[in-house]
Amino acid sequence: MLNNSWDNILNVVWESDGFKKFLEVIDSEYRTKTIYPENKNIFNALKLTPYENVKVLIMGQDPYHGEFEAHGLSFSVQEGIKVPPSLQNIYKELESDLGIKPHSKGDLTKWAKEGVLLLNAVLTVIKDSPASHKNLGWERLTDYIIKVLNQRDEPIVFILWGNFAKEKSKYITNPKHLILTSPHPSPFSARNGFFGSKPFSKTNEFLRKNNIKEINWNLE
Repeated sequence: MLNNSWDNILNVVWESDGFKKFLEVIDSEYRTKTIYPENKNIFNALKLTPYENVKVLIMGQDPYHGEFEAHGLSFSVQEGIKVPPSLQNIYKELESDLGIKPHSKGDLTKWAKEGVLLLNAVLTVIKDSPASHKNLGWERLTDYIIKVLNQRDEPIVFILWGNFAKEKSKYITNPKHLILTSPHPSPFSARNGFFGSKPFSKTNEFLRKNNIKEINWNLE
């Protein structure tokens, strides 16, 4: 399905009757409505960042619901799409934290290839209807992904922005990992503690201490 290590790891979910029925519902949604991202991009985060390559997980809620925006990576938009406000604020914090100038594009594929799993809790959305596929069944898969990453021996940084993402910390119990939380980078909450939280330098410091190659956050 994904042609990497996630296939075997997630097989217990893929092959469950409940998840198969849920995927039939999703297929029906794609046939009858405008759903984002494109079907071929639903699992991009898992395709680009295999299990053994994950150094960092950045948790998102659900895909962007505007035309041509979402492509299967949390907070990321496709080439040619204007950088959304939350991502603009992420870039501002990146500049403040590490001195990396804001990128003109919003495609975070390079981070995914560096080992940053850009995972949304919900992997699809109806056009112009945020959270429209919440509690439909995706969480069965994405919560399981967090749980199996928690079991991993090699340390991981879990970056949880906003109350929705922070709720996922209940699945992260392994003391080897680092959890970084702050308010969401959206314009409504970024000034309440997201700005100044320094998640990028804290992540690299933790990786360095654990003899893991740092993330190159520069998108150029």
